[in-house]
Amino acid sequence: MTTLYIANKHYSSWSLRPWVLMTQLGIPFDEQLHVFGEGSNWDAFRLFSPNGRVPCLHDGDSVVWDSLAIMEYLAERHAGVWPSESAARTWARCASAEMHAGFATLRNVCGMSCGVRVRLHEFNPALKADVARINELWNEGLSRFGGPFLAGDAFTAVDAFFAPVVFRVQTYDLPLQGAATAYVQRMLELPAMRQWYVDALAEPWRDRAHEAEVQQYGEVVEDLRVA
Repeated sequence: MTTLYIANKHYSSWSLRPWVLMTQLGIPFDEQLHVFGEGSNWDAFRLFSPNGRVPCLHDGDSVVWDSLAIMEYLAERHAGVWPSESAARTWARCASAEMHAGFATLRNVCGMSCGVRVRLHEFNPALKADVARINELWNEGLSRFGGPFLAGDAFTAVDAFFAPVVFRVQTYDLPLQGAATAYVQRMLELPAMRQWYVDALAEPWRDRAHEAEVQQYGEVVEDLRVA
């Protein structure tokens, strides 16, 4: 049995990546959600994850941690994780690695909070640079490989890697241009993305650290989650 360990869907951008890929591609798995606790989650998450973080995939005797490693593990066992065409696959891996390792300001200032809408206090130069690079990447992929997804006509791992950014665009009203704008709406309408969003809105838990981070950088103007 394949089990994917994740955390709160409202906050956990790293969990979203393999979850949305496996769900959208129809790769069967059992979901195990562990709620973020106060302070460090290391001890609790170490019970199922070697690095004490989510996501973590258990597949029989194999334990795979880190979202990029999970994607590559799945690609060895399932078709469609990466594009079949060589140039598209190379680009998709590069873009995914850039997302995995970069965009620190976007992550820090615009933490994933699916169920709220936030007006930022400041749109600083570093954040502008991150958003501009996202816009450039998305428009490049959509133009070069013909869309409607980033590396061609099918949803693949590169779309999964940028799925948390799609929710950030919705939450923080981040400015995009060109085909990237329509791509956001297309992603939000995917069945897997819609299911994640519905689940996130229904979560009753609130993590004070995540909530404080959002309020540090902006004003919550709408909260769509259950009371």
